Amino acid sequence: MMDKITVKVDGMMCGMCEAHINDAVRRTFPVKKVTSSHTKGETVILSEAELSDDKLRRAIEETGYTVKSISREPYEKKGLFGRR
Repeated sequence: MMDKITVKVDGMMCGMCEAHINDAVRRTFPVKKVTSSHTKGETVILSEAELSDDKLRRAIEETGYTVKSISREPYEKKGLFGRR
């Protein structure tokens, strides 16, 4: 079972900011995928491992950005031709 974790982040201004946050998350957790968007002000993480909100908040805030919220939802990989 995979979780999709969306973190609202304040302070990202450019692609370099996105890379800093992605690297911090990858260094701290064994995630499947992490993508950040400075235009949306969010980082989306796909992980099979349980991630602690506190640890996640610390990892991001240590890079100089502010975490505004963390939300989770179950993530199901949708097949290319998957029907629902």
